[in-house]
Amino acid sequence: MANLEERRIASGFGFLQREAGFEIGESAFLRYGAADSYLRALFVGLTNTLLVAAIGVVLATILGTFIGLCRLSKNFLLRTLSGTYIEFIRNVPLLVQLFFWYAVITEGLPGAREALSPLPGVFLSNRGIFFPSFSSVPELQGFNFAGGFAISPEFAALLVGLATYTAAFIAEIVRAGILAVDRGQGEAAHALGLTRAQATRLVILPQALRVIVPPMTSQYLNLTKNSSLAVAIGYPDLVSIANTTMNQTGQAIEGIAVIMAVYLTISLSISAFMNWYNAHVAFK
Repeated sequence: MANLEERRIASGFGFLQREAGFEIGESAFLRYGAADSYLRALFVGLTNTLLVAAIGVVLATILGTFIGLCRLSKNFLLRTLSGTYIEFIRNVPLLVQLFFWYAVITEGLPGAREALSPLPGVFLSNRGIFFPSFSSVPELQGFNFAGGFAISPEFAALLVGLATYTAAFIAEIVRAGILAVDRGQGEAAHALGLTRAQATRLVILPQALRVIVPPMTSQYLNLTKNSSLAVAIGYPDLVSIANTTMNQTGQAIEGIAVIMAVYLTISLSISAFMNWYNAHVAFK
């Protein structure tokens, strides 16, 4: 306290009610302006973090499950490709992968005027990804698109990086869970006339969940915490906005305490939900 007073740095959380005075380039749900408080700015960062984490968990689960099943395929090409994907992705640092995807989007895609259009109304450019909304379709106006939904390059790079990275670990969890199920279960399913796909979906995977869910929880937590690397590519998540707040107010202790408290709450909430799911669904 003496050192803070000597440096004329205030203590406490009163700064949260002061005017932030900086803009945020991307806000998922909340409206925000420079005249709003630091507290609202942090809430914007929190919603941005929760959005990318929620979508990332869904995409990583789908992709990881698919790759895990491919690892068990009798097809040599599928087995080899999925194994190569897992080994490559798991052994390259996530931060490097985020830089790669950000460079692919901002440097590899053309400008708005030459944007790629893989589907009607969908445009890919170095300004982001644009696709139709319920009320409008993206249209080129000047040097950018207007209307529809837009995904910024930062959000897209972070989402792709988190999903592909976590999927590699989920794939191995799924593979191990399936191998943990007694082979007789699959043979019994085949004897009943089920196809390989039906046996996997209806017999093997439900039993494998009891092995899959606990380590899968850890991967969901890792994905959420790894989203804090967004600051490296300029996505305004909680950590990025908290850093700006600390630089302006000088109250680093309180700022870091807020970050720690938020991530702790999110992690405990995810753990509680997955433990509930494990107890009430996976073991039935």
